Amino acid sequence: MRDLLPEMPSALDVRDLHISRKGKVLLDVSSLRLDGPGPTLILGPNGSGKSLLLRCLHGLISPDRGEVTQDGLPLGAEQKANQAMVFQNPVLLRRSVSANLDFVLKRQGLNRVLRKQRITELLAEGGLEDKARQSARSLSGGEAQRLAILRALASEPETLFLDEPTSALDPGATQMIERMVLRASSRGVRIVMVTHDIGQARRLAADIVMMQGGQIVEHGAAKKVLDAPESDASRRYLAGGLVV
Repeated sequence: MRDLLPEMPSALDVRDLHISRKGKVLLDVSSLRLDGPGPTLILGPNGSGKSLLLRCLHGLISPDRGEVTQDGLPLGAEQKANQAMVFQNPVLLRRSVSANLDFVLKRQGLNRVLRKQRITELLAEGGLEDKARQSARSLSGGEAQRLAILRALASEPETLFLDEPTSALDPGATQMIERMVLRASSRGVRIVMVTHDIGQARRLAADIVMMQGGQIVEHGAAKKVLDAPESDASRRYLAGGLVV
C-alpha cells in the first residue's frame, strides 16, 4: 500500500480520439484534460458515448486514432496497472467475500499477515464485516457492487473508473457507494464515473463532462455546468428533454 499519496490525483489527457464503425462515428473527442481534484462525472443520453469514452480512458478499447495519456505518458502496461475499473454489472469470483479481496492482494505481493490486515480494513470500508465468509455471488446487488469497488481499491489505483455503479440500486445502497467514492477521492484517487443521475452528479461531482453524439458538448465545474449550462444540448438534457 502506498504510504504517501500525491497532493493531486493523476492527470488524464485525451487528444484527437476517434472511433467509428460501419461509417458511423461513435466517439469524436478532440481534447479533454482531467487534472483537478474531486470526482469527474460523465453525463449524457443513452448512446452518447459515455461508456465508450470510459473504456478508452482505461485502455480497454483502442481508438481508430488519437491518444490517451496519464501524467503525460501513453497508456502502457505500467499506466494501466495504476488504474482500476468497476462495471455496471461486476463479475465476482466464485469464492467468499474475503477470498475475492485476498485474490487481489496476493497479486499485489502482500504477505499473509498484511493481507489479513488489509482485508479487515477493506471490509470495514465497505460495511461488509459480517459478510466476510459469505459466498460473494450470494450478495445483494448493493453488497456486490460495494465488494467490486473494494476489490478495485485493494490494488491501490491512482485512477478508478466507475460505469454507472448505482444504476440498479435503492437509495440506501446508493448512498453507501457514494460515501465510498468520496472517501477514495479524498485520499487522492482520481474518480471518473458515468451516471444518468443528475442528483448524484450534484452530490459527487467536482467537474462534469457532458456528452452527446459521441462528442463532448460541455466540460467544466459541476456547479457551473449543472446550474448554468452553456450548450443547448446540456440545457435540454438537464431539463429532462430529449437530446437529438
